[in-house]
Amino acid sequence: MKLIGMLDSPYVRRVAICLKLLKLDFEHQSISVFSTYDQFARINPVVKAPTLIADNGQSVMDSTVILQYLATLAGPEQRLFPSRPDACLRAARLTGLALAACDKTVQIVYERNLRPADKQHEPWMERVRSQMLAAYGELEQEVAAAPLPIEADHFGAADVTVAVAWRFTQMMLPQIVSAADHPRLVAFAARAEQLPEFVSTPPV
Repeated sequence: MKLIGMLDSPYVRRVAICLKLLKLDFEHQSISVFSTYDQFARINPVVKAPTLIADNGQSVMDSTVILQYLATLAGPEQRLFPSRPDACLRAARLTGLALAACDKTVQIVYERNLRPADKQHEPWMERVRSQMLAAYGELEQEVAAAPLPIEADHFGAADVTVAVAWRFTQMMLPQIVSAADHPRLVAFAARAEQLPEFVSTPPV
């Protein structure tokens, strides 16, 4: 298998870490949807990262869709997605909040970096900021209510997504999302980033 995309994308990094947790062999190709657009388009004309190229040559897009496929490759012992309804519901809530936080972070970064300053609409930016902060506020409460795992063999896709989302936003928008206001997320992400699967998959 081949994973296409840059690790500075939280979606690409999410998949790469989960591949390592599942101990699935893959080749990572750091190809950008910006600086190497044409090269990416030759692999996947939709130019969406991450893209996974399966062993039969077919491509799959979207990090959640890719992880669902990878879980089937890992077999009944896969631990990315829980099977108990209560655990599945919590994982779905954590994942939804973390991905929403990622999406809003990306929107702000793109608005600032790609749109001319005179074209930026501050009321829209404020709405996106409030959505991002709400997502992280909810995640902080979730972690306070039930701590997340600290050992790699207990990590699921939801746990990876929360840690990756936090690191991404802190890299891109630390002045908006205060670490001091999210001590439990800070502590969890710090522990996660010490795991070999995270250390070997830096977001750069």
